[in-house]
Amino acid sequence: MTSSDGSATKPTVTPWAAPTPSRNPLRRLYHWILSWAHHPAGTWALAVFAFLDSSVFPIPPLFLQVGLSLERPTRSWWYATVNTLFSVLGACLGYAIGFWLWDAIGVRIVGPIPEEMRQKLLTNAFAVTLLYSFVPMPYKLITIGSGFLHLNLPTLLIASTIGRSGRFFLLGAICYYMGPRAKEFIDRHFNKVCLAIALLVAAVLIVLKVVLAK
Repeated sequence: MTSSDGSATKPTVTPWAAPTPSRNPLRRLYHWILSWAHHPAGTWALAVFAFLDSSVFPIPPLFLQVGLSLERPTRSWWYATVNTLFSVLGACLGYAIGFWLWDAIGVRIVGPIPEEMRQKLLTNAFAVTLLYSFVPMPYKLITIGSGFLHLNLPTLLIASTIGRSGRFFLLGAICYYMGPRAKEFIDRHFNKVCLAIALLVAAVLIVLKVVLAK
């Protein structure tokens, strides 16, 4: 590519571009979230979305974190920190909804908690919360369910901090080190990587439980 005076110019590369709008309301919401990657208040939007995602929001803030990180790769770690912090703070709202407002709001958000999930939370809340806060699963089921079952709040917050930070900092690392190539990798492999790590963590926890029981 050359300029008007004949000198060579470099093509402009946009690391992140929001997709073309759709008629699907959820798809439009998704596009709207991505549009904040180009907004001066994008970090604040990430904080709000992360907070609400832990209890009521239908689309996770992961998309905005990716958009912001690809726009400003050197701030990838900061966006991971914001996402983690406000996601864990939002877990408190989810817990409160389950604890005090289950019949009015909680059950309408997550539906009845399956008996199998109830037993898992009652018997091993830390491990279940840790895994659900890391893998692409309905995290709000854990936050609201923990409140409904009157489980220990510190356990929820500690396990959530470990799980959410692992998920979001892994995402930040991919964006930081891979640059524009990160989006394709995340679209194709990120959930698989998270699931593989979660399975490894679950295996370690099971082994530790068996060893400690002896």
